[in-house]
Amino acid sequence: MLDATTRSGGTATATPPAIATELALPVPAPGGLASRCTRVLLSPWSRLSLLVALLAGAASTVLLFEPQRLLSDGWPPQLGGVAAAVVFGVAYGLCTVAFVPRPLLNLAAGALFGSQLGLASALGGTVLGAGIAFGLGRMLGQDALRPLLRGRWLKAADGQLSRHGFRSMLVARLFPGVPFWAANYCAAVSRMGYVPFLAATALGSIPNTAAYVVAGARASAPTSPAFLIAMAAIALPGLAGAIVAWRKRHHLRRP
Repeated sequence: MLDATTRSGGTATATPPAIATELALPVPAPGGLASRCTRVLLSPWSRLSLLVALLAGAASTVLLFEPQRLLSDGWPPQLGGVAAAVVFGVAYGLCTVAFVPRPLLNLAAGALFGSQLGLASALGGTVLGAGIAFGLGRMLGQDALRPLLRGRWLKAADGQLSRHGFRSMLVARLFPGVPFWAANYCAAVSRMGYVPFLAATALGSIPNTAAYVVAGARASAPTSPAFLIAMAAIALPGLAGAIVAWRKRHHLRRP
């Protein structure tokens, strides 16, 4: 006896119910435990918590290894030349993500590698560290922090960075009033593009970085013209930044 017969007279064999049941693939129920856990782990506040944990771990690691000892102990003798400058640049970038002050790292670059190679290493580390911080802040912190931008100053800063990213970041890098890490994460929370951020960081960091690197390279001769010019280049932008910040603050207080 045939299992099935078509209207045209053809025949077909039906799959037994037991085999059909075995071949059926299980369909996960919507809203299961796995999907709920995934949503929680990928939620904005979970990613922000991960960012805070990463930064706290990095800062703790820096405190344990004490990178400021480079100024007193020097670079390990096993590594020298351009290779040492490249390694220092990578370490420089990672240290800036962990909130190590850039002036300290710039002085170390000058003391270890001299003016030219030290400047190249410090600038490379500056751009690397800024890029890492910007990427972490954009991926892990932007979605959670953007809804919190409700204050007057916060909205003004966000609007300035979002609309005039390159110009705003260039000014922030030229004047040392804004901490390096704060500018990185503020830019990440804003809608500034990645390329304008890195370009403004590279250009705006040259004068201040060069001044500290030269000061570190000529620290053994504090009365030399190069050292005195470098110290003036460090002090004058700081004074100009303080004046600009005071004037902006006075302007924002007006009704």
